[in-house]
Amino acid sequence: MHAIFEDRRYLIPFRSALLPQIFTDVLVVGSGVAGLSAAMSASAHSDVIVLAKSAMDLSNTAWAQGGIAAVVDEGDTTDSHIRETLEAGAGLCDEPVVRRIIEAGPERVQQLIKMGMPFDRDESGALALGREGGQSAHRILHADGDATGHALAQTMIRAIARHDRVRVFDHCFALDLLTDPSPGETGGRCLGAITHHPKYGLQVIWAKATILASGGCGQIYRETTNPPVATGDGMAMAYRAGAKLADMEFVQFHPTVLYIAGASRALISEAVRGEGAYLVDRRERRFMLDVHELAELAPRDIVARAINRQITSGIDASVYLDARHIGRERFTARFPGITALLARFDLDPSQDLIPIRPAAHYMCGGVWVDEQARTNIPGLYACGEVACTGLHGANRLASNSLLEGLVCGNEAGAACHESVSQAVPLPMKIVSDIRPSDRSELDLPDVLSTLRSVMWRHVGIERSGSQLEDVSEMYEFWARYTLDKIFDDRTGWQVQNMLLIGALITQAANWRTESRGAHYRTDFPHDDPNLRMHACWQHGLSEAQTLPVRDPIPAVS
Repeated sequence: MHAIFEDRRYLIPFRSALLPQIFTDVLVVGSGVAGLSAAMSASAHSDVIVLAKSAMDLSNTAWAQGGIAAVVDEGDTTDSHIRETLEAGAGLCDEPVVRRIIEAGPERVQQLIKMGMPFDRDESGALALGREGGQSAHRILHADGDATGHALAQTMIRAIARHDRVRVFDHCFALDLLTDPSPGETGGRCLGAITHHPKYGLQVIWAKATILASGGCGQIYRETTNPPVATGDGMAMAYRAGAKLADMEFVQFHPTVLYIAGASRALISEAVRGEGAYLVDRRERRFMLDVHELAELAPRDIVARAINRQITSGIDASVYLDARHIGRERFTARFPGITALLARFDLDPSQDLIPIRPAAHYMCGGVWVDEQARTNIPGLYACGEVACTGLHGANRLASNSLLEGLVCGNEAGAACHESVSQAVPLPMKIVSDIRPSDRSELDLPDVLSTLRSVMWRHVGIERSGSQLEDVSEMYEFWARYTLDKIFDDRTGWQVQNMLLIGALITQAANWRTESRGAHYRTDFPHDDPNLRMHACWQHGLSEAQTLPVRDPIPAVS
C-alpha cells in the first residue's frame, strides 16, 4: 500500500482521558446475523454492548432474500454441501473450515426454530426448501417467501431484547479500534473502540474483548445490492489497527438486480432462478445453456460474467429474467416481496420479462481469522462478512453467508471468553495527535461519486492490469487531499474508509495475475496453480504476505 495510506493510525485526534468512558466485557460492532449471534453467545459468560451503525434492523442480513443453506433434508448430504462449496470457491476454500461450518449448520437452524424463526413450511408441515445457484439439492431454508433476512433479523433482535446482559447502542458509529500503545507483550492488544453518537458525541467504549461483525463494503461500487451502511468501516478500522486483511480481490457480483433507468437497484433473489426462471437476451434466447451445464444455476461468478458480456457485446444490450412460465399464483406465493417490487414498476412476472443486470453483492475477503474467530491482534475477533474465514474462497456459494454468520458469530462469542478472563487493566491513556493539513481539500461528494464509478468500471466484474494501475494512481491522488484531513462527521469518516478499502481491493486485484472465482483478469484469463494461496495485507507492509490454503490433513495409513 502506498505510504499515504499508512500515515494515519486514527481518523481523528483525541485524548482518551478527556472523553466520556463506557466499560463492558465484550463489545460487538455490528447488528446483523453475525453480530447478534456473537452477542447472544458472549452473553452466556459476559456483559455485552452491541453497536449498530444505524437502526438495529438496517444491515445486509435484513436485506437478504434467499435464505440459509443447511442440510436438513434426509435426501441431502453434508458431503454434497461441502463439495459444492469447494467447487464454487475455485480452489481457494479452506476445507477444514468449510466442513466445520457446514456440519454446524443444522444445529444452529434448530436453535433458530426454538427462538421462533418463522421458516416457511409445506402443506405437510415440513420445512419448505429452495434451490439456488451451484447447489444440486433443495437445501435453502426461507421465511416469508423472499424476506428471509428480515424475518431472521427480527427474530434475533427480539431474542437480544430478552437478554439482561446485552445493551444495544443504535445509531452509534465506530470510528476506530483502540489498541494498547505500550511496549511489551501486551502491545497492540485491542481495548475497545472510539465511537460517535449523534446525541452524545464522541465516547470511548473500553472492552476486554471486541468482536467485529460490521458487514461488507458494497457501497464502494456504483451498482450494489447493499444498504447504505455497507461502507467497509470494520475492515478499514481493523487495517489501521494492524489486523491482516485477506482475499480482498474477491468481490462477488450478484447476477440479477432489477435494472430500470432512474430507479434504485433492487435484488431479484437467486431463488427465482431456483424456482425455474430463465435468463434470456433480447431475442428471448437462453444464453446460459451455451455457457455452463447448470445454465441459470451455475455459480454466481460465471452467471454474472455471462450477463455482463451480453450487455457489453453491443448486440444484446439488455438481459432479462423470464419467469412467465412459473405462473402468477405460484410466483406471488413464493416471492411476495419481489412481486410487490415489480408491481411498483408496472411489471407482472407472469406476463413481462424482468430487466436485470449484475451488481456488487458480497465481499468474500476481509479480516483474516483463525478457527476461533481470532485475528492477529490480541483481544480482537471478527465474524460474518467483515471476516475472511476461508469458507468462501474465491467465490461464495449461494446462501452460505447467513449460515456463516450464524455459526461463526456463535463461535466468536464463545471464544472471546479467553480474552475477557485474561484482560489487561482498563482504561489506558491513549493519545491521537494529528496536525491539521495545509493541503487543499477535495469535494467529498465528487470523490465518492467518482470512486464508486471507477470501481464499477475498472475493478468490477472484469479487470485488467493497465486499468488497475490507473485506478491505483487515482487513489493516491484522492488520498493526498482527503486522507490527511480531519472530519467531524460520519460522511467524511466513511469516505476515508471507502478510499482505504477501495485501494486495498485494487491493489489485491493487481497482485493476483490470474482469473479465479469472482476475480477475472482479461489479461490473465486462466487460473495459475502457483497462485492457489491467500494474499494478506497489513498496515505498514507494502507487499502481500501469502498463506497456503488449508487442505485436509492426509490420513496416516
